[in-house]
This record gives sequence, structure tokens and C-alpha cells, in this order.
Amino acid sequence: MSIESAIEAKLKDRFSPERLEIINESHLHAGHHHTAAGQEETFDGTGETHFRVRIVSPAFAGMSRVERHRAVNDALAEELKGAVHALAIEPAAPGEKTRW
Repeated sequence: MSIESAIEAKLKDRFSPERLEIINESHLHAGHHHTAAGQEETFDGTGETHFRVRIVSPAFAGMSRVERHRAVNDALAEELKGAVHALAIEPAAPGEKTRW
């Protein structure tokens, strides 16, 4: 299973979202420097390392922005400890205005 598929499955299971977008933004980070296994290397932009998650869920109603981010980070803890280098989170409750 791809990392993107794992993220999608976990977020659907945990939050039952009305809307969910998972965008692989790894290619936008080509040329950035990363440290892997104690060695600095230039990232080539391939793979599944940088994601943006846009999610609308009733589970976020009454939660602060920080609480929403913590909830998503908690749901994706395994991925964040592994290959995912960066995760941008855009959470909302139903009826809230979003820029996307």
C-alpha cells in the first residue's frame, strides 16, 4: 500500500470526513537538502515524502485549530515517524469557510 493510500484510509477511518483531499507535494521540494541516515543529501522530488491534507469532518466541530492538527498528527503518527518528511494540514468542520 502506498503512503498516500495509508494516509487516506487512516483519516477516513478516524474522522469519517465529508471531504478529503490528499495532495502529494513531494515534487515541489526537489533540490531541498535533507538529512538521511546521518548524511546530507539533495532531495530529488520523487516519492511520497511531502503531503497536504485538506479535510472537512464533523469530528472537528468545537475543536481549536491546534486540537485539529494534533488529532490529524496523532492519526498519522506512524507515517510521520517514517517516510513522511512534511505534512501541511487544512482541517475544517462542516459549514466552515475554506480557501479551497
